[in-house]
Order: sequence, then structure tokens, then C-alpha cells
Amino acid sequence: MVSHRLSSPDHTAATAAKGVEQAFRMLEGRWKLLILFHLFGGQLRRFSDLERALPDISQKMLIQQLRQMEGDGIVRRIVHHQVPPKVEYGLTDWGQALCPALDALLAWAERRPPLAD
Repeated sequence: MVSHRLSSPDHTAATAAKGVEQAFRMLEGRWKLLILFHLFGGQLRRFSDLERALPDISQKMLIQQLRQMEGDGIVRRIVHHQVPPKVEYGLTDWGQALCPALDALLAWAERRPPLAD
């Protein structure tokens, strides 16, 4: 039998599953992960830069996804009071901390064994 380590000794299987479910809810949606990957590394990106980087997303959807991630504390919105107005988006420290977890998830997915026909 394989032993699974929980992140904290205070977690049970049920509380750990609930915590992971809450994390996935914050990241669910077609665009959030793509937006995150464009913001990793401490980059600040203007709204128009994100629009160009994600040409298939509508302006309305991009705004909605950024606002949700801002509300969840993953993304920060920086308004520069100038003419014309300049708004940039970046990750909070907590949002940047997702990078190793998503790298691990990507590595896990790449190790998937071939499916039988």
C-alpha cells in the first residue's frame, strides 16, 4: 500500500480533499491558468498585453477572470494615475507561490503512461 503525505499533520483525508477542492475552484475556468502562466516570474502585464497574448479570449471574459483572481488574492491590479490611464496586472506573492505547484502538476501530466488501444 502506498502512503500519501498530507501537507499538515492536522489534515485528515477529508479536510485535505476539501482544501484542494477550494483551490481548484479558484483556478477553474478555461482562461485562468493561461493568464497565470503569462504573469509568472514577477512580470507586470498591461491589459492590452494580456489581450494580445490570449487572442481567443473576449475582453469581457478577460476582465471577469482577472477580477475573480484579484478577489481571490491571486492577482493584483495596479492603477497608474496618468493620462491616458495605465493599468497593470501582476501576481501577488501568494499567486506567485502557485508556480511550483503548477510545475509539479505539469511534470505529473507529462509522466502519464500511454493509453491502451
